[in-house]
Amino acid sequence: MEHKDNSISNVHMGEIRAFVNEKKEHGEELSQKDLLEQAQKLELNEEELDELYELSEENELLEEQLEEFEEEEITSEEVADDAEIIAEPENDRRTGGIGDSVAHYMKKIGRIPLLTPQEEYETAKAVSEGDQKAKEKLIDSNLRLVVSIARDYLNRGLSMQDLIQEGNIGLMRAVEKFDYSRGFRFSTYATWWIRQSMTRAIADQSRDIRLPVHMNDQVVKVRRAQRSLVQELHREPTTKEIAEKLGNGMTEENVSQILQVSQATVSLETPAGDEDDSTLADFIEDKSTLDPIEYANNELLKERIREILKELPEREAGILRMRYGLDDGVPKTLEEVGAVYNVTRERVRQLEQRALRRLKFKFGRDGDLCDYRD
Repeated sequence: MEHKDNSISNVHMGEIRAFVNEKKEHGEELSQKDLLEQAQKLELNEEELDELYELSEENELLEEQLEEFEEEEITSEEVADDAEIIAEPENDRRTGGIGDSVAHYMKKIGRIPLLTPQEEYETAKAVSEGDQKAKEKLIDSNLRLVVSIARDYLNRGLSMQDLIQEGNIGLMRAVEKFDYSRGFRFSTYATWWIRQSMTRAIADQSRDIRLPVHMNDQVVKVRRAQRSLVQELHREPTTKEIAEKLGNGMTEENVSQILQVSQATVSLETPAGDEDDSTLADFIEDKSTLDPIEYANNELLKERIREILKELPEREAGILRMRYGLDDGVPKTLEEVGAVYNVTRERVRQLEQRALRRLKFKFGRDGDLCDYRD
């Protein structure tokens, strides 16, 4: 697999070559699906993905090439059978009640005739000449291909409906980009982009924290620079080195922030060891809650305050309870309290201060409360 003048960086080509060699060393065949999942990890852009496809075809990188998409490979009867399975009550419940709609869609596309290789060539040629009807025909005749590929990605976080939707987006991208003059079969080329769309969607869905598009672009650039420097320096680069390689005003602080937001999240349910059932959550302090002793002290203090409030005039006690949320945990504003007692906010403030002075005096001579004041 020679590296010609192309857009794929030497770093990425090196990693792809290493991936391919590892497969060969283990006696494993390299499929289009394998290659695309590796490309997803490298975060190749659309131009690089297109070039990787051409390289894989021209250099026969894929030992297990995609079989030609002939009618007998996914017949209308097979599509209908899949539709019936999805529509079964048990499976319909498992898919959140969308089984009927997917089944109806699959039955519908099962009736669309497939194109022969010659028809495919002529239709693709018409698409390149701007024929909109030919474009729709090429898409429709390959909708079964999307369904066939979607089967490979079930139980990976996306429903059949979502996989089909993502795959159709990939199919439409393939129609837009396909060059019939290169000699590739459209079904082979379309499979590449259908798989790419599904693979990316699964990766996006698995990310716990969704990043804005502009931030995701920054993450990709920083990661690429980081990988490139690792190859050059044979060690992990510093944030300063990454910033210098990126240029364009990128600072060390920017790089640090981007690397931080790009870190993979770890579930609190992750086992902490092999010895027992402890998880990471068991060893992380929850600062939003009180420790048992502090909680007990606070509860005792609240109880004593409630007792003291009974010694205050009813209105002053009520104002303090509302202002400090002693009853429901929700403090009220001066206006809210004033509306309840039909007085001005200034009058509420005066009554509150008077009540607090009474409490302060009570605190000063109540030995029990002195233990809690700190």
